[in-house]
This record gives sequence, C-alpha cells and structure tokens, in this order.
Amino acid sequence: MEQVKTKKPISISEVKEILEKVDIESMDQIQRWTYDYVSKFVKIDPKVAKKMREQLIKECELTTEEAAEIVNIRPTTLAELRSFTFGWKKLILA
Repeated sequence: MEQVKTKKPISISEVKEILEKVDIESMDQIQRWTYDYVSKFVKIDPKVAKKMREQLIKECELTTEEAAEIVNIRPTTLAELRSFTFGWKKLILA
C-alpha cells in the first residue's frame, strides 16, 4: 500500500485528472468506483477548476476546503451560493 505524501482538498475535476493517469486495469475497486463517479459528474476542465479554487481562496478569503466545495457544486445563483456560505458563517454580498 502506498503512503500518503500530502493531503489537500481538490475538486472532482482534479480527481479525474489524477485517476486518468492510472491504468484502469490496475485500479482497485474504490478507485474504479471513484473514477466512474467523477467521470459522470465532472463538468469543467481540471485547469479551470484549479484556477477557480485558487481565485476563491485569494479573492473571497475562503478556506481550501470551502473553495473546493464551491468549485464542485458550481452554484448558478447568488441564493444557491449563500445557502452554502451561510453554514460556514461567511457573508456573500451582491
């Protein structure tokens, strides 16, 4: 079993990019399930997702975890965004 070198929140787009580098035949069951899941739900390019995450951290003062969650969910309205940030005690002004 491989050791964890670093641990950080990433978007599902970035997860897909990482798993695409692994031969599907050598994946274990959890990796395969994860790959199937992200393949169905990824909507944006991993580079765009990473840039969005970094921008949210820098400009909106969100944590890495919060920014990754927003990138994954991609809220389409301000009300939808506020429903997430309210739970984090963050105020989003229009």
